[in-house]
Amino acid sequence: MIESQQIAILEAFDAARAAQPRLPAIEIAERLSISEGELQAARLGRDVWTLPLAPKDVAARFPLLGRVKALTRSRLAVLEQTGDYPDLNGGPQTGLLLDPGGLDLRLLFSHWHWACLIRDPVPMGNETAQWRWSLQVFNQHGCAIHKSFALENPLPRHWGALAALGTMDTPAFTQCVPRLKRALPEAPTLASEWAAMRDVHQFFALLQRHHLERLEANQLMEGRYTHALPVDALENLLTNASQRALPLMLFVASPGCVQIRTGIVPVPQRARGWLNLFGEQFTLHLNDTAIEQVWQVSKPNRDGGVTSVEAFDAEGSLVLQIYAERQEGRVERPEWRQLLTELGSQEAVA
Repeated sequence: MIESQQIAILEAFDAARAAQPRLPAIEIAERLSISEGELQAARLGRDVWTLPLAPKDVAARFPLLGRVKALTRSRLAVLEQTGDYPDLNGGPQTGLLLDPGGLDLRLLFSHWHWACLIRDPVPMGNETAQWRWSLQVFNQHGCAIHKSFALENPLPRHWGALAALGTMDTPAFTQCVPRLKRALPEAPTLASEWAAMRDVHQFFALLQRHHLERLEANQLMEGRYTHALPVDALENLLTNASQRALPLMLFVASPGCVQIRTGIVPVPQRARGWLNLFGEQFTLHLNDTAIEQVWQVSKPNRDGGVTSVEAFDAEGSLVLQIYAERQEGRVERPEWRQLLTELGSQEAVA
């Protein structure tokens, strides 16, 4: 980034924050037609510092951050949760932060490109009373993978240790190339291999073997293991699940992180066009008006099969995935299947 570009970005950033102190960085970046990573990189040395750590080393430090707000976003959904990270498990390429009901994440380190420490002023009347610190990770295109905002005051000691590691190393981002739509490919053995699954985690290997996107697989299996739902099915589903106190698993995925919230959901509320779940320890923001397709998907397993509801954007990217809460080795909740049956009946009547 040349100096004149950096100065222009900083001036625009400062002007936007002066007018709207709580305006999210991603919205400022969108106004400037740059990535969020590029925006934050322009602030290097002022309020942003590069963390010169390998992805797994960054993730291993999450449990040391104390109580945080953990945030992961897809294109049309944002999941925020407060809590403490569990210890890191997994291997060199994938990380597991396992805490069902709490901070529960799956990390794909191959997508992690730049980790940084950020401080933003917290507006308090006419004065700036304190800083809001965060650890943020971006992919090679400057898209945010995961964000962790400190909630404790005073800050836990490890935030200072991270700050001491900070450098001015500037990341190099590449332009994101939009997905090109293609004709639906043929996969003659997909149905038989789908039927042979005994674990839902085998699904990822199934997609890779057939070189398929998730949405393409849903379209190929329509009428057998999948069927399309109207886009307003999500609001109906969440409303009914809330009314019945049916615990759900909400999956929101960025390019390198899947964040999962498990538990009973509050009644959805609409604000500024978005559908929102405002819970005590979590918030889900969903731009459901921009969702292009919703699918009900059944996958065989050793316990009688599991069913998900999946929402996709106009580019075919997964926005949100919903399951009923289920412990490994137990059958899927009959209340969940009953709810999906009822939604299907309403669709048929409509």
